Amino acid sequence: MMPRRASALLGVPAVAGAGPLAVATRIARVAARGLVDLLLPSACAVCRSLHRADADGIVCQACLARVVPLGWPQCTRCGQPRLSPSIPLPIEATPSGVIPPCRWCLRLLPTIRAVRSVCRIDEGTGAALVHALKYDGWHAVARPMARRMARLEWPVDVMRERSALVPVPLSSTRRRERGYNQAEQLATALSAEWRIPVWTDILERNRDTRSQVRLTPSERASNVSGAFVAAGFARARLRGAHIVLVDDVITTAATINACAHALADGGARIISCVTFGRAPEPGDRAVSDYDLLRN
Repeated sequence: MMPRRASALLGVPAVAGAGPLAVATRIARVAARGLVDLLLPSACAVCRSLHRADADGIVCQACLARVVPLGWPQCTRCGQPRLSPSIPLPIEATPSGVIPPCRWCLRLLPTIRAVRSVCRIDEGTGAALVHALKYDGWHAVARPMARRMARLEWPVDVMRERSALVPVPLSSTRRRERGYNQAEQLATALSAEWRIPVWTDILERNRDTRSQVRLTPSERASNVSGAFVAAGFARARLRGAHIVLVDDVITTAATINACAHALADGGARIISCVTFGRAPEPGDRAVSDYDLLRN
């Protein structure tokens, strides 16, 4: 009776038919977890403050709450924030009221069906989350990021057709320096949410490229042009597939265009892309007229 009484005191749920050894084992696990929390309390990977461990225990709820979502409404294809709905629609708006593709769409290859991102990277804690994953080695940050990526709204055909997630690959040099690929970490976490596979061997980076951070849009496009190729064995797997590219941040779409070109050459029918962050465009709106209604 002692194990069951201790189980009740520690808040360990009783299981019908469980023997004394099983109960004692559960009690030991709960006690050990409590001792770890006491001696090594959880600290947020972003703000470093102590906080209670939970499903997103590597990042505190305060930092997650300060992620600034993209404004609404958004382009139905590229996900770019649009003008306020209180402003009259463009003259070419369809009779159904669907907002036509925006100028940001013009930079995308025709094989790219849709692009979605969670947040603005210039405000709130979005950039700090990306930095923690990309440069500070906090792999577990990918999980709360991917949960928010999984909740993004997509056209019905994308949700129905998506075959696999393909992370944007790093060069061998960059991967050796970092020890991992942050896009692959996000894709793996997102795979668990969407229940579709991750193909990490389909897309390859065939040469090193310069960091894109300080490059102009035209320099970015030149920098990654021809830098990706579909693996030689991948054609049979890619044939007719709707691939979803995964990356941490999208800025000018140069990288996803280069990846999409390689995947289409390899046999993919169509490509979509999902990222956690999106760099701002001139004139972007941080807050939309719909935000109060949507929240």
